[in-house]
Amino acid sequence: MRRIVVVGGGYAGFYAAWKLEKKLRTGEAEVVVIDPRPYMTYQPFLPEVLSGSVEARHAAISLRRNLRRTKIIAGAVTSIEHARHVVTVHPVQGADFELPYDIIAVTAGAVTRTLDLPGVAERAIGMKHVEEAVAIRDRLLTAFDEASVLPPGPERQRLLTVTFVGGGFAGVEGFAELLALANALLKSYPELTPADLAFHLVEASHRILPEVGDGPAQWVRSMLERRGARVHLDTTLESAADGQVVLSDGTTFASDLIVWTAGNAATRLVRGHTDLPVTRRGMIHTRADLRVGTETESVPDAWAAGDDAAIPDLASPVAGSLTVPNAQNAVRQGKLLAKNLVRTLRGREPKKYVHHTLGAVATLGLGTGIFQYKRIVVKGFLAWLMHRGYHVLAVPTWDRKMRVLAVWLTAALYGRDIVSLASVQRPRDAFVNEADVPALTSRSA
Repeated sequence: MRRIVVVGGGYAGFYAAWKLEKKLRTGEAEVVVIDPRPYMTYQPFLPEVLSGSVEARHAAISLRRNLRRTKIIAGAVTSIEHARHVVTVHPVQGADFELPYDIIAVTAGAVTRTLDLPGVAERAIGMKHVEEAVAIRDRLLTAFDEASVLPPGPERQRLLTVTFVGGGFAGVEGFAELLALANALLKSYPELTPADLAFHLVEASHRILPEVGDGPAQWVRSMLERRGARVHLDTTLESAADGQVVLSDGTTFASDLIVWTAGNAATRLVRGHTDLPVTRRGMIHTRADLRVGTETESVPDAWAAGDDAAIPDLASPVAGSLTVPNAQNAVRQGKLLAKNLVRTLRGREPKKYVHHTLGAVATLGLGTGIFQYKRIVVKGFLAWLMHRGYHVLAVPTWDRKMRVLAVWLTAALYGRDIVSLASVQRPRDAFVNEADVPALTSRSA
């Protein structure tokens, strides 16, 4: 059998493998997915994981449970030598090894783009993975517990100061959901007041949410400010050393929680460890039919999709445009990749990727959202319902749909769960502390 290696188990990789399982005949090809994580993260749910509206595990789609005819390798691809049709795999455990293939599909996605700024690598948390979303939520809940026993002052203020860097969809949704959670938590902490909270959203451009129009973006900004947030536009982060945030507009403050959502960057694999053609931005040169190469020449047996692929946007009126790296495109590209692979295996021509956007929808806290499709704009509760309706339909597998719906229903009846499990990041602390306690000696009566 031919071996199809899918590099990355994110949106594009998961859907490509999932559809290949359904379309390939028995014995037609072997599919191998290589990813260090055993699940695909459904990223649109991460803001609601932050706020406790979605259980963390429900935003993760198990690879092994859903790709039962696919070989899963727990590891990272560190190099692609297409001239030899070989990838080098760095497994989660054990020594590196080479894996030969007949066809490769590069769907490695993107990583959080960070800048060489003081303190960012040491203090900030990203928001691309479930673990990060859980850590952000637990940090806020723990900060409330710690601040509630402190007198008003700098230390309490630091604990309850949150900074988000990046005003795109991921940043604004996460910021709004966490702000809504913080305001709701005040009801359970009579020692604290709204004046103790300080939420800062930092955006380098002149507006937030570039995915929607100026009017909706301004409405979102005003709504956040009414909730007590401060939005810094045309502003960049200059330093976060020792948790002391310094902004380019001269603002300085101590912040216990710093979340970095300022864009994506290509993975190290695509940037410098492959002989496949790569653009100046570190993305794989990809044709509209998802084969690697240019419109005039393709690279045999090489395909790409998702955030790491520079794919022409045939639906855009602007010549030379590339498809936007978002979930809508990654899912559909993954599905088309599977179809095109099967078509070529059977001697047929692949189809080109053309997708007209379905609009942009975002959650902005419990009961509030924003939706825009061309000139149609919906705000508030109806947009929030549209967001939930769309994503419960879009999340793969009925298992996850039902679990998410159950959590939403429970939250509607009983409210958010406000228990912090930050201690799971140090599971041995309790055991070690107990072991340090001297054994009690029995005393005679």
